Amino acid sequence: MSKNLLIVESPAKSRTLSRFLGKDFEILSTIGHVVDLPKSKLGVDPKKKFAPDYQVIKGKEKVIAELRKAAKKADKIFLAPDPDREGEAIAWHVANELKDSRKKCVRVTFNEITKSAVNDAIKNPREIDMDLVNAQQARRVLDRLVGYIVSPFLWKTVARNLSAGRVQSVALRLVCEREEEIRKFVQQEYWQIATQFETKKHESFTAQLVKIDDQTVSKPDDDGTTTGKRMVIRSKEEADKFIAEMRKEAYTVSSVKDSERIRKPSPPFITSTLQQESAKVYGFSPKVTMGIAQALYEGIEIGKEGATGLITYMRTDSTRISKEALDGVRDHINKNYGEEYCPDKPNFYSRAKEAQDAHEAIRPTHLDLTPEKVRKHLTPQQFKLYSLIWNRFVSSQMTNAVYDVRTVDIEGGKFLLRVTAQHLKFDGFLKLYHEEKEPDENGNGEGLDAQLPVLKAKDPLTLQDVMPTQSFTRPPARYSEAALIKRMEADGIGRPSTYATIVTTIKDRKYVELKERKLFPTELGEAVNKILVTYFPDVFNIEFTANMEKELDLVEEGTDDWVKVVGDFYTPFMATIKGLEKSHDKIKKSMTETTDIKCEKCGSPMIIKWGRNGRFLACSSYPDCKSTRPLPGEEAQAKTDEKCEKCGAEMVIKTGRFGRFMACSRYPDCKTTKALTLGITCPKPGCGGQIMEKTTKGRKLFYGCSNYPKCDFASWDKPVKTPCPVCNHPFMVQKTSKVKGDFTKCPECGHTVNEEAAATKTVA
Repeated sequence: MSKNLLIVESPAKSRTLSRFLGKDFEILSTIGHVVDLPKSKLGVDPKKKFAPDYQVIKGKEKVIAELRKAAKKADKIFLAPDPDREGEAIAWHVANELKDSRKKCVRVTFNEITKSAVNDAIKNPREIDMDLVNAQQARRVLDRLVGYIVSPFLWKTVARNLSAGRVQSVALRLVCEREEEIRKFVQQEYWQIATQFETKKHESFTAQLVKIDDQTVSKPDDDGTTTGKRMVIRSKEEADKFIAEMRKEAYTVSSVKDSERIRKPSPPFITSTLQQESAKVYGFSPKVTMGIAQALYEGIEIGKEGATGLITYMRTDSTRISKEALDGVRDHINKNYGEEYCPDKPNFYSRAKEAQDAHEAIRPTHLDLTPEKVRKHLTPQQFKLYSLIWNRFVSSQMTNAVYDVRTVDIEGGKFLLRVTAQHLKFDGFLKLYHEEKEPDENGNGEGLDAQLPVLKAKDPLTLQDVMPTQSFTRPPARYSEAALIKRMEADGIGRPSTYATIVTTIKDRKYVELKERKLFPTELGEAVNKILVTYFPDVFNIEFTANMEKELDLVEEGTDDWVKVVGDFYTPFMATIKGLEKSHDKIKKSMTETTDIKCEKCGSPMIIKWGRNGRFLACSSYPDCKSTRPLPGEEAQAKTDEKCEKCGAEMVIKTGRFGRFMACSRYPDCKTTKALTLGITCPKPGCGGQIMEKTTKGRKLFYGCSNYPKCDFASWDKPVKTPCPVCNHPFMVQKTSKVKGDFTKCPECGHTVNEEAAATKTVA
């Protein structure tokens, strides 16, 4: 008979822990929360200090019964859900459900699932921290109040079954405001001038024009202005004028400056940076990243060693590292890379302003379990993420990378030109790890490795050529999932445990859609955002949401009362709701547009209304006439050239739960459906299938073979029926980047074709 009962959240974690604790422990899991607020009603009583009405989650009755049975037999009950606010709340709920065994319950937490950490936690149990519980309870109650009170407001003004979230709606606002910035952006033309020089020894190199008459040549600001001692070359005519003047000048080297550039390693991962980096490197969504990380934390079967937790807890905002881990990684660096790669003192990283610092940074629990050593035990995704975490952690304690930089200034009359070259003097942490950049982020200058001839001040140079380049300012980039998380973290919106959920939620609600790894607001998302921002400006804004996070932190610290925090929000919030009660019809009418289109059934004018999937045409005589149809433009796009195999009617494109598909236009009389293919044959030898649109479980669009699972061809990029002009591959794929804009690329040989240039060539 077991003397002790250990209760965790995940069954996977149970297997790992059983290895460390032996036969004296029975280990059971709650499989997440066991109680929650009811789905069918508000579940919060404002008149009784916002008392929550917790109810057993449907399907968890059996779990609770099993826990109660085991608790009666145990001498001591260790509650070990995850070490965060939510885990503390789960521990409290479980303790309350155990009733008669409540007095035997103690709380234990471990930041890593290793033998030493687990045994240390068992030896040092504590009481349930009610400050943590109350902070989580306050968040849950606030979210319920906002969701269950604002969502019906959306039903009455936009469309049924829409929902609003306290934090998710602010994330949606960020995406919508960025889209509005892009729409309002006015493109500005500017020119840059490069030159080619030759030395007396006939050595050539390229330099860039940087100043004219002591004014820095630059691109214009986004509003088209130029401030300070800067100038913009705004047209080809102006560039040609300067080029003509430049050709008349004699040039000499005015200065040669040698310097060093230090590049420091990045800190070990916290939740937000792990999600950002895995998105940039591997295209993992935040939800996928956290799922993989959870498995690595809870334990992986490693041969004879059994289930082993490979990383520390993955929901953290701290870069702190334990002394034991620091000593271990420094020893590893010295032994495997050499003393020159290990700094004299450990590298310490400053904590973010709003960081709770409750846990260490995300790091490997066993440095001897290198990625390659455990590769055969991991899935490809697990290996990728584990390698990222392992390499980032070790590199964070390595020495700086050092570059030799040479900057040469060249003068000719009123013109100053400059060329900078650098080479890597000492690789330092770069020996192990290179941080990826967003497509829109600036690089770190590693592309300046061009070799320069030996140059000295006053050396004469011959101008060989002048090369003007036309450029245009670009609008701010749309957020990727990683960039949105970075912005939320910077603004204090959400916490490590909520980032992935926030992004997933606004995608699942179809308020935003992911295209080419960028978040675009849908029409529905923009309509919802407009309503929320217009009528709840004090609730759905960045400052309010960030301040609320700070107040929840104060509750966690025990310096603020959760009921007071909720009450301070609730009173003005309900006053706003009450003030809008008589405006529902007026607001709904403002969202409706009248058209000249006549109803096919009754002849009444059709109006544009909002539904769960966006705008559509509806008869103005509703409810007497319930005729609806797609908008004219969308109706045209929905048509296809294909005929129904059963009845011969036209097939149309529809959108369903799993993405777009073709359906008979005579539905519901004819229910024929067909997969939406691109008219491109699968490139895999002997397959013969067709490439078709598909969506992942997270509703992310990709392109796969119709013969799946027999054929595993898949592509994130959309194939287009254009053969590669170089290798004759049967199709190219669509790509886009900040530098190149829209272009196509051959998936076989990598040849690229700029779409704008191709279109111009076709017209010519």
